[in-house]
Amino acid sequence: MAMIDEPLYPIAVLIDELKNEDIQLRLNSIRKLSTIARALGEERTRKELIPFLSENNDDDDEVLLAMAEELGVFIPYVGGVEYANVLLPPLETLCIVEETCVRDKAVESLCRVGAQMREQDLVEFFIPMLKRLAAGEWFTARVSSCGLFHIAYPSAPEALKTELRTIYSQLCQDDMPMVRRSAATNLGKFAATIEGPHLKVDIMPMFNDLTQDDQDSVRLLAVEGCAALGKLLEPQDCVAHILPVIVSFSQDKSWRVRYMVANQLYELCEAVGPEPTRSDLVPAYVRLLRDNEAEVRIAAAGKVTKFCRILNSELAIQNILPCVKELSTDSSQHVRSALASVIMGMAPILGKDATIEQLLPIFLSLLKDEFPDVRLNIISKLDQVNQVIGIDLLSQSLLPAIVELAEDRHWRVRLAIIEYIPLLASQLGVGFFDDKLGALCMQWLKDKVYSIRDAAANNVKRLAEEFGPEWALQHIVPQVLDMINNPHYLYRMTILQAISLLAPVMGAEITCSNLLPVVINASKDRVPNIKFNVAKVLQSLIPIVDQSVVEKTIRPCLVELSEDPDVDVRFFAAQALQSSDQLTMMSS
Repeated sequence: MAMIDEPLYPIAVLIDELKNEDIQLRLNSIRKLSTIARALGEERTRKELIPFLSENNDDDDEVLLAMAEELGVFIPYVGGVEYANVLLPPLETLCIVEETCVRDKAVESLCRVGAQMREQDLVEFFIPMLKRLAAGEWFTARVSSCGLFHIAYPSAPEALKTELRTIYSQLCQDDMPMVRRSAATNLGKFAATIEGPHLKVDIMPMFNDLTQDDQDSVRLLAVEGCAALGKLLEPQDCVAHILPVIVSFSQDKSWRVRYMVANQLYELCEAVGPEPTRSDLVPAYVRLLRDNEAEVRIAAAGKVTKFCRILNSELAIQNILPCVKELSTDSSQHVRSALASVIMGMAPILGKDATIEQLLPIFLSLLKDEFPDVRLNIISKLDQVNQVIGIDLLSQSLLPAIVELAEDRHWRVRLAIIEYIPLLASQLGVGFFDDKLGALCMQWLKDKVYSIRDAAANNVKRLAEEFGPEWALQHIVPQVLDMINNPHYLYRMTILQAISLLAPVMGAEITCSNLLPVVINASKDRVPNIKFNVAKVLQSLIPIVDQSVVEKTIRPCLVELSEDPDVDVRFFAAQALQSSDQLTMMSS
């Protein structure tokens, strides 16, 4: 009897759990659908499990979302591609629910299933389902249907193709804005499957309807369609049909539509080609850069370098640079920040003379901006300018500003400068670094903010790697070691961290003669935090120095620390001794 009941057990548990009041149990059972389907076998999955899921639509959105996701990968469990059509009814039901994320996931799963279905099954099952959804009384069904046309269309016979194009055209003119929005979003995907002659005859009128929609939320989605359709049309058709729409959108009464144009402008330029861009889109872009809405100016400013790449330097200087100057003093800090993040990329496009004359003053004004993010964005891209104007000019004009930023009251700005110092050092060379930046690097080791001290210690290591141990021994090590006597224990801890980072770069000899004595001396410190950090540093030095030094100097110090009254000091000293023992055993 038990043997007969056993196959029924998984489905019984599933049904029980799916009807349970506890949402977590329902979720768990949905996520185990594949396991249950394997236990039931392909035939019973088709005949019992899938119909049960089709009926079970009145449930929590989280459960429905999980179900929509699971069904998308369910083809192997129902017997393969020839039975894929049994998955359509439960997914069709999910396409009609109110919750958007459930519908989106159901459409995604239907696309996945439809892409694997055989051609005759698509015609027999998928397209009728699509037509039912597109004619659905409730708008959610019509919204979902828009995302399925690109799967159904390629396999449809000619008469059905004509019908599908007509249905899509009706969806583009639906009474509900949500349906028109979905039609606008999916138009590019649908258009990509349509034959060339029908593109102009059928798709362009739909596109024109959407671009003139009275709802801005529909029009702004049509902006994305401009780029998608532009890539499908012939260049001359693109200029005739798409370009006027882009120019008109750039002057749209809704700032959201103008924002979308500013955001998509580079893709739109690629669609229409370089010549129309220069003649028609430059004025449109200039308008967007001078838009009265800050959000539009932010989006436009962020694309300034990309846009200039399409133009020649003469056009960029003539048309775009005046706008860039205005934006560098824009009333919105976010506009200035967006500009600062890309403006450096203009230097290679404009060339050396124009960069020196026109861009450098803008860089300097942005470097002195009161808003930290603006300054930050300029600092992080300095190398692009260096490649164009050379190090001498860069150092003369920008270095005073960098030194000023190194003492900035916002610690994040100081942090950005520190992280940039090794790169700057490698570009400026050792002589210049010693003169101007060396003192700054030491100053940061005594900063009030821990993140700055931590970055400064790493910076010291990176400089030693850049200029070599000999240079570091002369210019960095003495100044770092002097700070171990600082009265504040937090600064003494930073120096210990710097020593542990420097030691691998400096090598065994310098570590033993210069760094180790300072660490051993610090083990006599009165602050327990210093002492257990000494134990940690000694542990990191053990693999670097010779075994004899470990035995004579490091181990006795650790043994002394392991008897310290403080529990943490004893713990870290014991840990270091254990590490030393392991290394000794391995080497022997």
